[in-house]
Order: sequence, then structure tokens, then C-alpha cells
Amino acid sequence: MASRALDDDFSAPERRDWWTAAELAELGLPGLPGDKRSINRRAQEERWTSRCGADGELLVRPRQARGGGVEFHVSLLPPQARLDLSRRGLSGDAPAPQAVDPDIGGWRWYEGQSGKVQREAERRLNAIREIELLEDAGMTATAAVADVSVRIKASKATLWNWRKLVEGVAVKDRLPALAPRRKGGGSMADIDANLWTIFKSDYLRPSAPTLASCYARIAKIADEKGLSLPSEKTFRRRFEAEVDPAIVKLRREGEEALRRSVPSQRRTVEHMHAMEHVNIDGHRFDVFVKDENGTVFRPTMVAIQDIYSRKLLAWRIGETESAVLTRLAFADLFRDYGIPKACTLDNGRAFASKWITGGTKSRFRFKIREEEPTGLLTGLGIEVHWAKPYRGQSKPIERAFRDLCDSIAKHPANEGAYTGNKVTAKPENYGSRAVPIAEFAALVEAGIAAHNAKLGRRGGVSRGRSFDAVFAESYASSPIGKASPEQLRRALLAADQVRVDKRTGEIKLYGNRYWSPDCHLLHGKLVTVRFDPDNLHSEIYLYEQDGPFLTTAEIYHDTGFNDVAGAKDAAKREKAWRKQVRDGLQAEQLLSAEAVAAIQARTASVETPEPGALRIVHHRGNTALKASPVRDIQQQPNRDAVIDQMASGLRRLRSVD
Repeated sequence: MASRALDDDFSAPERRDWWTAAELAELGLPGLPGDKRSINRRAQEERWTSRCGADGELLVRPRQARGGGVEFHVSLLPPQARLDLSRRGLSGDAPAPQAVDPDIGGWRWYEGQSGKVQREAERRLNAIREIELLEDAGMTATAAVADVSVRIKASKATLWNWRKLVEGVAVKDRLPALAPRRKGGGSMADIDANLWTIFKSDYLRPSAPTLASCYARIAKIADEKGLSLPSEKTFRRRFEAEVDPAIVKLRREGEEALRRSVPSQRRTVEHMHAMEHVNIDGHRFDVFVKDENGTVFRPTMVAIQDIYSRKLLAWRIGETESAVLTRLAFADLFRDYGIPKACTLDNGRAFASKWITGGTKSRFRFKIREEEPTGLLTGLGIEVHWAKPYRGQSKPIERAFRDLCDSIAKHPANEGAYTGNKVTAKPENYGSRAVPIAEFAALVEAGIAAHNAKLGRRGGVSRGRSFDAVFAESYASSPIGKASPEQLRRALLAADQVRVDKRTGEIKLYGNRYWSPDCHLLHGKLVTVRFDPDNLHSEIYLYEQDGPFLTTAEIYHDTGFNDVAGAKDAAKREKAWRKQVRDGLQAEQLLSAEAVAAIQARTASVETPEPGALRIVHHRGNTALKASPVRDIQQQPNRDAVIDQMASGLRRLRSVD
């Protein structure tokens, strides 16, 4: 029994593989700090909490005891510490799991290095291979190292160091092991935080100043404040390392440059057909023309293109881009080809006008009102798509305009009238001639016809055919919308909201006055006016805001002060109006004032009401008179005689007094 007790007192120490930082500090193992705090700091620096064993399990676990904390696996300790634990008999008998770096073989780190580092690693690997080949041929390691040292011009000590780097490393992982891991010259140069902020703010401006000029300004500030400043190259390296290039592009070049830095959207029209979707835009030609009055200007064309075939379908030419040109171009399209399902246009005044897109939601220009009149496209049920502002690639017609610049604007017929596409590109004979507008319009028509008929087109669905051929093939087999003459006439009239004059009933529109006898029913009312903007002297049509037709109003011309004919016309108009009102008055069959008064007199007498009860009044003194109540008097058949009798009685009483 005694011997057994002795054996129990001197039993072997407990063998285990998990230790806390406090326990490791108490053991005083070589290669480890001697206090708990330093061991925890080392565990944090070496990321012990994220290291895994060969089985993929973490090498850190929660401590299952009072007070909590964590325990570290013995494999995380340095070799000297593990060896000491083994000598003391404290480590486990089973082989401990090996700590595995998440970057197996160092390849992830190697791929992130510069080309210079990778080339140096390849040079070292080739040297190691040559040494091993010489050894395989029977040469000693010392002789092989000396031979290769001469040929690659590296010291023998360097080659021995390289061999040491790949000891125990798999052949496939030698390249990352041999790569130089220089840490540079130490910590980053210190730059005052305020100076660094000023420098970045100066450099990241839309004016895009050079880095040298920004550094010169910040150096002057640092000199005035007595602060040290690193070199310009240090500023440049730190800026490139810390500031995202996308931020630089946004601040120095703008939103559009940032948008262009990502791949653009590529669209296909394979699923569409002719006249399904069109786009419209305006283009100002770089040519001087003159109209019938001799006015010289650069003409503007509003054109409509079929998106599926890229054919130009309709166009109008004028002095400026306007809603009138747009309306006329659409009129030509509707008349010649039909009504498309959808249209893409930008936010220019000519297209976002309420005449064209009134009632369409989410346009980029003008305030959207609930009561605004229905526009041309909206009235015909054409779906409106708004191109983003300053986004030319959203409209394929821009590509056609580029071709027309060369084929039309630079045509020999316009020699001397061509202005150049920018101020700095004016030709030598700038402004020497202006083309008559009729000749230019004919040239545009011929140029567009040639553009549509040109063979060898490769974009979209052309496949070597012309735009005309592609359009004709699809148009013949596609459902095309058509409008009745009444719908077209209503839709092609421009519309506007106008309030009828409260006193006269006239409508004022673009400096003109309109009136009709039926306008007297609309005094002060807000109505929709539809009119032909090309002929403001013609009649206008008034509608309720929700659509029903009201009346037609003629223009009310101004006349000269001594214009007799105008005065006669005005007098006739007023006479006719008065006659119309008198006829309406007669149709009402009104009674005369005397007849109305007589009727009112007969119906005005009101029966005197009778009281529900009678109160007897007692007279005092010798003036007392016994008389019948009023009710009794009124009920007697001969009321006048009774009244005379009462009056004579009163006279007798006065004579007695």
C-alpha cells in the first residue's frame, strides 16, 4: 500500500496539447515571452486565432473552465518551446496538427508582387536548378555552387542562402520561397495631416492642376508654418497608393468620364421590326444658306430614323429646332409610313414641348401639370422614351448625322458656304457664299436618299444590305399602326391651355384675339385650345380639359384707327350678336313687369291668424264699456253696423263727461 501511495505521489505529469497564455507564461518556455500579456500580443501579431490544422480545424478554442478565455494548440508555439515541452513530458504523444498558412505555398502573395520581384525569383530558381544538375552529374555541392557563382555573377554565400530558402520546400512551391521579400526602407514618411488634406483637395479639382504645381503650393505653406515636408516623389507615391483612381477620375474629369470608364451597354434590334420604334433628333448643318428674304443662317434639320433598319424616314428643315418642325416631321412620317409604337427623343424644347409630349410623365424639361393638353405623341398612343441628357449613344440617329456632315455639308455644291465644324476649323473661303434654301433642301433630300440606299452596311441587322432593303423587307411583313383622317387632324393640331376672358369671352393666343358668339358661355373658364401653329390667322377649336369639343372661334382682327371697312365689320358683328341675344330673349317668352307685379299683389295678401285663446280685459272707472270681443265682432254678419253703434256710444260718453 505504501509503495502504491508513493507511486501516486510521483506520477507522470499530465500530457496535453492545449494551453492558455497564463500557463505558457508560467512554464517559461524558450522562444516565448515570460508574461501573459506579451504572449497574447504575440498571438495577435501572428494571427494564432485564424490558423488551422491539417484537418481544417482552428488551433484556438474556448477554455472550458471558470473565468473563460482561450487555449492555444501546442503546434502554434515556436520549435524551441515545443521541444522543451516534449522534454518535460508535457506535450501529447500523438503528433500535433501542423499549422497551415491560409496562403498555401505563398502563391497568393507571389501573384500580388511586381514583375521585378517575380523575375528575380525565376533567376534564383534557375540557379538552384543548375546547381542540382551539376550535383546529379557527380560534382560536389561546393564545386557546383562555385561554378554557378561565376556564371551568374553572384557570390557563393548568396547561392548557399538561396539553397537554404528551399530546404524542405516542395519543388512546385520553390518560386514563392525564393522571391525576395524586402520590406523597404522602413516606415512611411511622415506628412502633416492638414498639409496632406490641403494637397489632396488642391489636386482633386475639376481644373486638373499638375501634381508638381500642387506640391509647390503645399511646400510654400509648410515653409511658412515651419513644417518639414518629404519630396515630391514621396507625395506622388503616397497619393497613388492611398487614393482610388476612380475618385481621381470623378473629381478631375467628372461624372461622364467616370461613366465611360466602365463597359458600355450593347443593344440588339434582332427582336424588333420596322416602324416598331423610331428616334428623333435635330442637327444643325455647318453651311450658310439664305431664305427668300435674303436672311443668312445655318439651317437645322429635324429627322426621324427607324431604329430597326436605321433608315431615315422623315425630316424637315428650318432656321431653328422647334416644335413646329418636329410636328411637321411627324406628320410626314404618319402620312407616308404609319404610326410607330414607341419613340426615343431627348429633352430639347422642340421635343419636350407640351405640343409634342403633353401628358407624358417624367420628362426632363418643363413643369408637368395634370391639366396640360394631350400632346401629339401621347394622343396617338405612342410610347415615349426619354434619352438621358448629353447621352448621344442613346440615339442611333447621331451616327447618321455624322455621315451627313461629310456627304452633304462638304458637298461641292456648298463650296464657299461651308463653315467648318468648330471655330478653329474655318476654311479659307469662310463666309464667301450662301446657298439658297431651296437648293440646299434639294441637296439634303438627295443626300438622305443616297444614305438610305448605300450598300455594304454592317451594323445591326443589315448584313451587307442597304437601309432601304432592310426596312422594305420588314415593313412588308410587320403590323403597322394607321390613324383615321379625323384622328390625324386632331392630333396634328397643336394644343395649349388658355383661360377665356372673364368680361368679353375672348381668347388671347400668341398676340391674336379669337371670339365667337358661343364664347359667352365660357367666361373665365380654362379650356384646351387646338390650333394650327403654321396658320394662326385661321380658326381655333375649343375643348373641355377632359376632351369634349365646345366651339370654334374666329380670329378677331385689329383694325386701323380710320379704317371704315373695319368699323363696318365690327358694327355688323355686334349687330348680329345683339340680334342673336334678342331672339334668344324673345324665345324665353317673358312676362311684362306690370303682369309680374299684379301676380305678386294677388299672392301677397296673407290671412290674419286667429289666436288660440282669448284674454278678457277689464276697464276701470266710469269709462268702462261693455263691448263684444273682437272675435265676436268679426263673426257678426253686419260688422259695419256694429262698429257704427260702438262709435255713437263713445260719443255719448264724451258728452256726459
